[in-house]
Amino acid sequence: MSPQPPDRTPPRAAALVIFAKAPIAGQVKTRLCPALTEDEAATLHGSFVLDTLERTKAAAGTFKLPLDRFLACAPSSEHVFFRIMEARHGVTLLDQEGDDLGARMRHTFDQLFARGYRQVCLVGTDVPSLPLTHYRDAFAVLTRHDLVLGPAKDGGYYLIGMTAPHPALFENIPWSTDQVLALTQQKAAAEGLKTALLPPWNDVDTLDDLQILIDDCIADKKRPKKERVYSTRTAGTLELLAKRLRERRA
Repeated sequence: MSPQPPDRTPPRAAALVIFAKAPIAGQVKTRLCPALTEDEAATLHGSFVLDTLERTKAAAGTFKLPLDRFLACAPSSEHVFFRIMEARHGVTLLDQEGDDLGARMRHTFDQLFARGYRQVCLVGTDVPSLPLTHYRDAFAVLTRHDLVLGPAKDGGYYLIGMTAPHPALFENIPWSTDQVLALTQQKAAAEGLKTALLPPWNDVDTLDDLQILIDDCIADKKRPKKERVYSTRTAGTLELLAKRLRERRA
């Protein structure tokens, strides 16, 4: 049985869902391998999940966003990693259910709208430097739009938010391709949805993406401490991976 939100009207109108996989070696960030080992890729992914948990909490607190946070889990919310995240970060766990990414996202939206939420945003974990303002702006535009998308620079999206279920947006999409955003926009237009876009952001799928992140993190360390974006944990992980990548290329 999947964990369920309480069967009552939610205390807040909005829900923010972090869509995450457990950091299991060989099952996450596989496109970064073999440049990275499977263990290194899993460690990086786990740090990204923690970043997203911390930054969504910071955004909610900084901007006083009246929302409930959920962690949608794969392969199962019973995994010890997710149980620890639940205890430490105050999120409610959900299971991802469905045969592909689209089905899993659609099920999550359906589940939370059925519980009474009027705005639901779902964000991935591959954007550890995403500005906190993007979370604020996503919910703000949903007061005037039916759909909000955060375009990823590879042609996908890092965030999607809606004010009602729209299952057609998740059907017949070639996930993990550069067509995802454009096809989603086409489907939204066909449904007559009023759509808003957040600023594009780079997610981390390939080795080139990782190098961009490493370079950005190096620049981030030169900023005053209060202005730094990357967590000490992720900055340390990226520094170590950069060193190992240099050694392997030598």
